[in-house]
Amino acid sequence: MSGKREYGDYQTPVHFAEKVCHYLKDYRHLKPSAIVEPTCGLGNFLKSSFLFNAKEYYGIEINPEYCEICRKSINDERVNIINSDFFTFSSKALIKDKRQILVIGNPPWVTNSTLSALRSDNLPSKINFKGLKGIEAITGASNFDICEYIILQLINEYKDTNTVIAMLCKTSVARNVFKELKRNHIAFSSCDILEFDALKVFGINSSTCVLVIQLSDKPVTTNTCNVYDFESHETIKSQFGYSNNRFYSHLNNDAENFDGLCCFEWRQGVKHDCSKVMELTICNGLLQNGQSETVQIETDIVFPLIKSSMFKAPVIHNFSKFVIVTQKKVREETKHLEYEVPKTWKYLNDNIELFKNRKSSIYHGAPPFSMFGVGGYSYSRYKVGVSGFYKQPLFSVLYSDDEKPVMTDDTCYFISFDDYDMAYVAMLLLNSKKVQVFLKNIAFLDAKRPYTKKVLERIDFGKIVSCLTIDDLAQTEQDLDLTYYVTDSMYDIFKTSLEIGQMRFT
Repeated sequence: MSGKREYGDYQTPVHFAEKVCHYLKDYRHLKPSAIVEPTCGLGNFLKSSFLFNAKEYYGIEINPEYCEICRKSINDERVNIINSDFFTFSSKALIKDKRQILVIGNPPWVTNSTLSALRSDNLPSKINFKGLKGIEAITGASNFDICEYIILQLINEYKDTNTVIAMLCKTSVARNVFKELKRNHIAFSSCDILEFDALKVFGINSSTCVLVIQLSDKPVTTNTCNVYDFESHETIKSQFGYSNNRFYSHLNNDAENFDGLCCFEWRQGVKHDCSKVMELTICNGLLQNGQSETVQIETDIVFPLIKSSMFKAPVIHNFSKFVIVTQKKVREETKHLEYEVPKTWKYLNDNIELFKNRKSSIYHGAPPFSMFGVGGYSYSRYKVGVSGFYKQPLFSVLYSDDEKPVMTDDTCYFISFDDYDMAYVAMLLLNSKKVQVFLKNIAFLDAKRPYTKKVLERIDFGKIVSCLTIDDLAQTEQDLDLTYYVTDSMYDIFKTSLEIGQMRFT
């Protein structure tokens, strides 16, 4: 039998499958005429769904051994087990009684990039199914859960019917599905998430849920997705969705509305995928790389580096990590380094095999030792940066005492400034209590990276400065244990610069 990782194989325990079916029958009052379990595995949802007493049951499974187990363990003439690849198979065409269809199951919890790395055949055609553009289409944004792909394909197959789709999935997948329902103008009357403890059910640490979508044959929709605890599903735990065509992780009317377009361009840090060579530390006064080798090179293109784990203070100007930056802009030729920094060029060439083994397609056809996330903005004197990973974001002013530009890695985001005071004011505004509450209403804290460029670019500084006073900034200084520094004059200059557009950075 093929490895579980290849199939994203987390078989649903019978007791939990029964619990989900009882919820749909007793609480949602479903009376399906036909039931489909795509990627049915051992068929535990099919068996549990007998309580509905439907006329037709269909289980689709790519693994022939699982199919044989299902056929032997389920002795019911209403059940059809089909050994087929879900990605090339239509289940809707098989159903005779389409009055009320229930599609239920637990699709694979694995990403397309993981399957590709495993050289798996259990993979959908490599299409850009969300219509991503530019660099997003060839980097991490185009990596997706196979589970998400399957659910969206089911929605597309059963749209304009009264089908109910009930799927176990990661909560991040469920949110993406809700967004795609809205983006593609699919008719649905409800979309609910019931969170459950994956550690108890599957023995894994993951934010998971039962996603229940009621599709419709009428032109209806809803802007809200309700979130429940599966163990107490009578009470709404929270809601996310759209308000005034903007997406919110929490529909909380008590928060200040700072939503809009940021006047600063949020940038992601440098990406090189070769940390053992490119990232350096100082040991006994000498540079040392990730292979514990002493590195004797010119320091012209060596810069202070901040990684996500280093955002621990609101002002950072001392550094323990450094990075070699080979370019001033993306895809710039690097041959000139051979003459300008010959020791560095030799060092890079001595490690060229590590660069050649970088897996990301963004390096294909690029000059030797290329990086991404570099541009004129990378060399700004002052930055205000934040880690994309922390649930409680801390925005920090970044600068180096030796006046060298500070670089961040690609897990961080920053905006650029030419003046320290302006950077300091921006840092206080972003760390203020009201802005922090707003950020939590547009970010999902259970996501691997709660704060992304798309979240941060919604921060409207114009709305913030019209709401926050100098007293709010002084209070933020106190909350951050900073010595009093901000003044009325500094704040006025910041606000005036915003008004006349002097601080629009690209």
